[in-house]
Amino acid sequence: MAELKELLDVLKYPSKEKVALITKAYCYAEKVHAGQTRFSGEPVINHLFETAKILAEFGMGSRTISAGLLHDVLEDTDVSAQMLLNEFGKEIAFLVEGATKLGTIRYNGEERHVESLRKFFVAMSRDIRVLVIKLADRLHNMRTLRFVPKNKQRRIAEETMQIYVPLAYRLGMRKIKREMEDLAFKYVEPEKYDKTRKLMKKHMLREKSLGTFKKRLLKILAKEDIKNIKIDIRSKSVYSVYNKLANKNEDIEKIYDINALRINVDTVADCYKVLGIIHTLCRPLPGRIKDYIAFPKPNGYQSLHTTVFTPDANVAEIQIRTHEMHDSAEYGFAAHMMYKLKGKNSDDSYYSWFKQFFPAPQKSKFFGNQIDPERLAHIPDWIKKLVDVQSYVTIPTEFMDNLKSDFFQNRMFIFGARGGVVDLPVLSTPIDFAYEQGAEIGDHLFGTKVNGKLVPIGTKLKNGDIVEIISKKGSHPHEKWFQLCNTSLAKKQIREGLSQIKM
Repeated sequence: MAELKELLDVLKYPSKEKVALITKAYCYAEKVHAGQTRFSGEPVINHLFETAKILAEFGMGSRTISAGLLHDVLEDTDVSAQMLLNEFGKEIAFLVEGATKLGTIRYNGEERHVESLRKFFVAMSRDIRVLVIKLADRLHNMRTLRFVPKNKQRRIAEETMQIYVPLAYRLGMRKIKREMEDLAFKYVEPEKYDKTRKLMKKHMLREKSLGTFKKRLLKILAKEDIKNIKIDIRSKSVYSVYNKLANKNEDIEKIYDINALRINVDTVADCYKVLGIIHTLCRPLPGRIKDYIAFPKPNGYQSLHTTVFTPDANVAEIQIRTHEMHDSAEYGFAAHMMYKLKGKNSDDSYYSWFKQFFPAPQKSKFFGNQIDPERLAHIPDWIKKLVDVQSYVTIPTEFMDNLKSDFFQNRMFIFGARGGVVDLPVLSTPIDFAYEQGAEIGDHLFGTKVNGKLVPIGTKLKNGDIVEIISKKGSHPHEKWFQLCNTSLAKKQIREGLSQIKM
């Protein structure tokens, strides 16, 4: 069982109990899937092993890894939910059940699959590990997409790009996002993919220059008493370069971060110290210094970015972050869990809050519907809002529109005039901002100032805008606000406010 040993070797914090559980799950999966093969002709157990290995690489616990090994048993074998519950307990059974539900999603049409999408998000919000299992499953499926019949390849790639890539981004799991994005791009837009790859190959000369600069930087930073330094050369993904080319008139010479130096250090103080040393050594390009440590991206990404003229007259982007920030950037919430568990003889202990259910439409046969407010407080707001909003939508096309406009679009930071920051989708207006503060503010919206100037309440906001909401007791929602706002949360609260007026 060479594969099993390879999987166990990847475990971050192995123990006898964890090894025993994963071994049991592997042997069980191997037994019930015996004789089953995939389109490539390889045994199904190979796919289950690869899925579990991805989960282990992301530092997931033994129960999550075991669920990854078992994620196809309910759909592809004679094993029943009750049998799985009896054999592995309610937590693993719940994770497998959730992953099985997510497996029913097909990006073929909105009407017939909207209920599956709802189950998808309800399951995700109750336990994000269910989603991570499906992300690992989908990543390996994309790695082996060449073996799937050609008439299915594009549909699977589009589904990946539309559903899984944005969710990986929102969870901060950039490593999975980048790889899935490139694999999908290859099938969705093959000609554009090949063209971009060729342009990137011509541009790889900069990598040699970066290698020389990297060696020099290591020596300088070591002399400045910066300890535990790690410097890597990072290559941008094909899809990311393709998107940047569209904004640079197809001129690849204007893209400075196809290859970048990534510097990892121990502390935040070291990050700023390194930035100062680099700017002393090299002249920075104006407007290219970004502080995502003080102002993280909506998905939690933190780093300092600067673009400089190197000593050999090349232009290079440099990213500076702590080791923990780097792991968080690559592995998202999984890295957060990993750091919480570091050095502890426990398994999935910090995941307990994931088990708490929201008051959502469906119930699981394995858990009740108890809510622990303290643990719910840790769950990301965007997931809470998604579950809350999806429960009132009855028109399938409206649900899909909400899904695309709110949670699968680019996000922006909007600042309140009295402090605080709100994460909103692009094209949002002051109405959306007001309702993000609460229905009592949104319902009494009278006017708004953006960056100190009075503007119409339907004005499209831009990233970094400072918004002041002017309230008036006599103000109330209007029907026309539906056309002026963008988020489903605002539309829901406007609808509720109008119903109160009519009463």
